[in-house]
Amino acid sequence: MTLDRTDPEGAIREAAKRCSNWGRWGAEDVRGTMNFLTEEKRREGAALVRRGVSFSLSQRFDGDGPQKGWRRRTNPVHTMLDTGTDAAAGVQGFPHGLGGADDVIAMPLQCSTQWDGLGHIFDHGAAWNGRPAGEVVTSLGDTVTGIETVADVIAGRGVLLDVGRVHGGDGDLPDGFAVTEQHLTETAHAHGVAIGRGDIVLVRTGQLTRARRGVAAGHGWGDYAGGPAPGLSFTTAEWLHRTEIAAIATDTWGFEVRPNEFDRAFQPLHQVAIPHIGLFLGELWDLDALAADCAADGVFEFWLTAAPLPVTGAVGAPVNPIAVK
Repeated sequence: MTLDRTDPEGAIREAAKRCSNWGRWGAEDVRGTMNFLTEEKRREGAALVRRGVSFSLSQRFDGDGPQKGWRRRTNPVHTMLDTGTDAAAGVQGFPHGLGGADDVIAMPLQCSTQWDGLGHIFDHGAAWNGRPAGEVVTSLGDTVTGIETVADVIAGRGVLLDVGRVHGGDGDLPDGFAVTEQHLTETAHAHGVAIGRGDIVLVRTGQLTRARRGVAAGHGWGDYAGGPAPGLSFTTAEWLHRTEIAAIATDTWGFEVRPNEFDRAFQPLHQVAIPHIGLFLGELWDLDALAADCAADGVFEFWLTAAPLPVTGAVGAPVNPIAVK
C-alpha cells in the first residue's frame, strides 16, 4: 500500500472497504475477530506448555505509572478503607479479636495494560458491524459490544514478534518507527513461527524498555503514555485482516506508529482495525521478561490467557495477561 500523506480520509476509506468483516459472522455479532479463536485453537495453544514457566505481561497499576492526564487518563488512585492500624486500635467493631483490611481503587480503565473493546473507536459514526455508534455506546456504556462479551474467550496460542530485537539497533525501535508487514514477516521468519487464524500476536517494539531506563535514571516516564512511539504502520491493515488473527497487542500506549503517517491524522489504523476488521487491540503490555525468555530458548509461541476485567458496558478494560511456556 502506497500512502498519500495528504489524504488520510481516502486511505481510511479504501482500507476499510478492502478489510471489512461486517456481516461475516452475522448481523448480531458482538465478538468480531474473537470468532477466530475457537475451541480447537485453544486446545492447540494449551499443548504449547512444555516447561510450565509463566510470565505476567501486565504493567503495574499504581500511582507511579506513566499517565500524565492526557485525554483525562490518570494513574490509579489506591485508597485503604480498613487497615491493620484500625484493627490494632480495636475500632473495626468485630468480635473475638478479628481484624481485617479493605481497599478501593479509582482509575481510567485504559490507564495501564488493557484491551481496546469493539466500542472504543468509530468510523464516521459507525461502530463494529456497521451499527450506529449512538445506538451502541450511550451514557449507560456499550450496551452491545461491552468488553464483558469476550471475557470468557481470550485464551489460546500467543505468538511474540520481537521486532525491537530483530530490527532495532539496541533491542528497541526509535519513536516514529513504522512497523510494516515486511518487518512483521521477517521477524516471524527469524523466530521460526507462522502467524495465522485465531492467534493472539504480541509485538514488542522495546519502547517500554527504553522508558524504564529513563525512569531508573531519574528522568521519569517522559511521553511514554501519549507521545511519539514506534508502532504498526497504517499499511499493515491488510495484513491484520488477511492473517485472521484474533487480537494483537503491543508494549506502546497507542498500538500504531506515532506520529501517524499522514500530515494531519490521529490513529487512522484504529479507525480501520476496530470498527471494520472487528479486531481487539492490546496496549501498554509488558513483554520484556517474556521476550528475554523467548530469545534464550528460541521458542516464540506459548499458551496465553488474557481475559479482560468484565466491567459491564466498558469499551476497554484492564487485563493481567499470563503467558505459559
